[in-house]
Amino acid sequence: MSRQSLSKAHQKIQELSWEPAYHEPYMKYGTDYTFRKAAKKDPLKQVLRSYFPMQEEKDHRVFGASDGAIRGNMFRQVQERWMEWQKLFLSIIPLPEISAARSMPMLFSVVPNPELHNGQAIQMIDEVRHSTIQQNLKRIYMQNYIDPAGFNNSLRGFQSDYCGTIGRQFAEGFITGDAITAASVYLTIVAETAFTNTLFVAMPAEAAANGDYLLPTVFHSVQSDESRHISNGYATLLMALSDEDNRALLERDLRYAWWNNHRVVDAAIGTFIEYGTKDRRQDRESYAEMWRRWVYDDYYRAYLIPLEKYGLVIPHDLIEESWNQIWNKGYVHEVAQFFATGWLANYWRIDPMDDTDFEWFEHKYPGWYDKYGAWWENYARLSKPNGHNPIVFEDVDYVYPARCWTCMVPCLVREDMVTAEVEGRHRTYCHEVCRWTDVEAFRPTYDGRETPNMGRLVGKREWETLYHGWNWADIVSDMGFVRDDDKTMTAQPHLDLNPKNMWTLDHMKRCPPLQSPNVLLNEMDDTARAAYVADYNKQGPAGRPAPASS
Repeated sequence: MSRQSLSKAHQKIQELSWEPAYHEPYMKYGTDYTFRKAAKKDPLKQVLRSYFPMQEEKDHRVFGASDGAIRGNMFRQVQERWMEWQKLFLSIIPLPEISAARSMPMLFSVVPNPELHNGQAIQMIDEVRHSTIQQNLKRIYMQNYIDPAGFNNSLRGFQSDYCGTIGRQFAEGFITGDAITAASVYLTIVAETAFTNTLFVAMPAEAAANGDYLLPTVFHSVQSDESRHISNGYATLLMALSDEDNRALLERDLRYAWWNNHRVVDAAIGTFIEYGTKDRRQDRESYAEMWRRWVYDDYYRAYLIPLEKYGLVIPHDLIEESWNQIWNKGYVHEVAQFFATGWLANYWRIDPMDDTDFEWFEHKYPGWYDKYGAWWENYARLSKPNGHNPIVFEDVDYVYPARCWTCMVPCLVREDMVTAEVEGRHRTYCHEVCRWTDVEAFRPTYDGRETPNMGRLVGKREWETLYHGWNWADIVSDMGFVRDDDKTMTAQPHLDLNPKNMWTLDHMKRCPPLQSPNVLLNEMDDTARAAYVADYNKQGPAGRPAPASS
């Protein structure tokens, strides 16, 4: 179609929109934003007549790559370390996609822009397609990879394990609370605009380096749709900026959305790229280098900062603190260590780091070995059962962390952990911004303004609290992370499939029961709780106990 005919078709579509006069519309998903002065434009003007042929061609490429991977014996060459981490990644990623699809109808009734509704409807179709091809990718891995355990039950299990619950929290942020906060600011303006390059470009590059040529085809097909989604978010952002009453809400939501995306996406993708790879070429980019290029330069400097000309206050401090967390405070390394510490509560195999890995990390992050090397050596030493317990129960100078109530990533940068008493319970937070999100931003009033549509961070959020006091064999059985023999665990702290080297439920039965840090915190009196927090803030790096008082 010519550009002129596309424009005419797009204009004609708007005539199909109407406001029903025969009843009072029910606002199921509300917003505290107002759009009284908004200019109503869709910058892309996408229509289905051009959309479907384009997507059909992309699907042909995905299906062709799938067939080529099987015929080309890719699964005999791909790195096991990489494929094991895909059990976590591919169990989580379809949920944000389908949540994004569900979020688009939330915007139909609150964004008064028939022109933009067309772009939102197409985005909804995009997201359903993304979820479908990603789940199909996981199915292909399950059918062809040497160890399908973990792939076969991850849709049921990811919301139960102590890492997947973080991904569920992230995805449900697209569909809960204020419709503009969730579906526009959190999803399209921050998640898709800032973080999909590390997610859908950097990740595929690392996959190819590990012999996985199928994931890049699938995820590049996903990423090529993001320009439309970014356009939807930007158009809504400009509409909101035209009304002065929205400014405080936008600034609130940018802070919340940025920080929660950083905490979750950087934790997950950083770990996959840094610790799920066998590619240790010293000239390849680290996650920190990728982040600096993709997120700091391309999003922060090119997208966010220009918004200052509209008078919007940009969260410069949080972008700089995110970089500080990644580069100076070892955030990604702390997360990877935590994932490996609790390998027994997961559904994939995490192999130890070796000398080649140590050399690469030290080259990219000078001082890494002094902080993390000894712990990973202990992880390797304790990886196969030999009369000892899993590493989490052994004396390796690691204090199990408290869980952040907001982002649900544990409080791994110990000096930043803060607490608050909310509704009679003491909660721990990984950073002051997560405390602010729960205690101030997600409330019925904000800065003196009524915000009845804002969500709440409620429910049974902490994985450890759900299983407090349980025996570990019962925990693993309850989550369903057991192989077909009903005794060997799906997760292992190594890649050796020899049955005599694999951990079983019998090994778990002799472990101490799980203790929830939050339950224990709430059982303390005020003096003991203050001492606990002070000690916690002195711990680390790498979860080391606080130095003894002189």
